[in-house]
Amino acid sequence: MRRPVYDVTTLKKAATEIQRLAFYDPLTGLANRLLLRDRLKQAMIISKRNGIEGALLFIDLDNFKTLNDTQGHDVGDLLLKQVAQRLESCVRRCDTVARFGGDEFVIILEELSNQRDDAEEQAGIIGLKILAAFNDDYQLNSNSYQCTPSIGITLFNGYEKSIDDPMKQADIAMYQAKESGRNKICFFNSQMQINIHARIELEKELHTALEENQFRLFYQSQVRNTGEVVGAEALIRWQHPQRGLLLPVEFILLAEKSELIISIDLWVLKQACIQLKLWENQTNTQSLKLSVNISAKHFAQENFVNQVIEIIHFYSVRAEKLKIEIVESLLIENIEESIDKMNELRAIGVRFSIDDFGTGYSSLSYLTRLPLDQLKIDKSFIRHIGHQPFNGVIVQTVIGMAESLGIEVIAEGVETEMQRAFLEENRCYLYQGYLFSKPVPIEAFLVFDK
Repeated sequence: MRRPVYDVTTLKKAATEIQRLAFYDPLTGLANRLLLRDRLKQAMIISKRNGIEGALLFIDLDNFKTLNDTQGHDVGDLLLKQVAQRLESCVRRCDTVARFGGDEFVIILEELSNQRDDAEEQAGIIGLKILAAFNDDYQLNSNSYQCTPSIGITLFNGYEKSIDDPMKQADIAMYQAKESGRNKICFFNSQMQINIHARIELEKELHTALEENQFRLFYQSQVRNTGEVVGAEALIRWQHPQRGLLLPVEFILLAEKSELIISIDLWVLKQACIQLKLWENQTNTQSLKLSVNISAKHFAQENFVNQVIEIIHFYSVRAEKLKIEIVESLLIENIEESIDKMNELRAIGVRFSIDDFGTGYSSLSYLTRLPLDQLKIDKSFIRHIGHQPFNGVIVQTVIGMAESLGIEVIAEGVETEMQRAFLEENRCYLYQGYLFSKPVPIEAFLVFDK
């Protein structure tokens, strides 16, 4: 009986193809996640044995999702292939470049110095080389495209820890690079890990705060030049069970980075409407208006307008007593959509104020288009009235601009009689600040109003 004849060349090709599919990314040809973990494990073992440092670079492409969404996945894939080529050109033969997934890449740097400072410098040089390589435009079919990376770097010098540790550390450092403005390099340090754990814990506590109604509204009066209290701004506080009363600066930024800010905004809106209804039923408070701050993330939601209308109708409040404060930058990001949303709410009576006016994109080109009722001059300009002449000129300019457009002006952060007098002299007749009242619980606000 004859033995079967096998084509050795075909078998070898098949084996090679199986290995390629198992260990390499089919799009870029780089090592895949499986091979990356194996190489990292070996690199950490060698690092410990030889007493030398290694480094891990975690690279994420900035704004890649926008390219995919606007130009399609084919164009996105074309960019990923070119990125892979540039990354490989930046490293040595002994190093590993891998596609971790999506638009994320990881580089293992081996055989660095046995001195940590020197190894950090060596890794940093590679990181800078990558940033420089990304400076040149990418040619995507017939279009040029600019792409920047955010790079996180961590060093390793042994196998005493899990191979997941350097991956987590480099990932944390990469996100820090993004938060620092993108197109940057950031090295991992232990404080980052502490901050991440604290952030995770605080986010859990924010969920609990919503569930257990730990938030409180404080009210800061808004006063006319005649001394009449015309309304208030509702300002959130967190009555933390262990840490006491927390100001927004201690938790709002984290809430804004998650979906929690939307739930918090809705809570504030509901509480504000409940308070407005109570004021409507009392003779001495029924004319008061209430301002609430709305986050950019919430305003951008498709159902934002419907949510506000539903809350106003549910609590049966007079919509013209509610004023929504929004920061300038939020409106400019999508001005047409902003105008539509504002017009829908103004149609039922809701009023709009730009908060912190003068610190962002102040421009007549959009002021003339937006359906605004009020500008709030930022306290940073008010604080230096009488000390820095330039700030006085800015305040005068804002007042004149608003006056010519028929928009009301209110100044926040008014703390001295000198500041108030300057504002009144320049035709600003509404004020908010410590000269009149600090933000206080509702009981203290009503006492002040009387």
